[in-house]
Amino acid sequence: MLSWALAFLVLALIAAVLGFGGVAAISIEIAKILFVVFLILFVITATIHALRGKSPPPAL
Repeated sequence: MLSWALAFLVLALIAAVLGFGGVAAISIEIAKILFVVFLILFVITATIHALRGKSPPPAL
């Protein structure tokens, strides 16, 4: 899902450079929505892990 957000961000930037207003506007809106969704999911999972008292997995 994160790859979709990055793909729409890149598409929005390319469309903005080329001057395609309609495509850029739609892509930017989708990227904003996906950003907010992932931010909310991050906050929820961080809160759940904090409440359960689990430590994050060790880095490899």
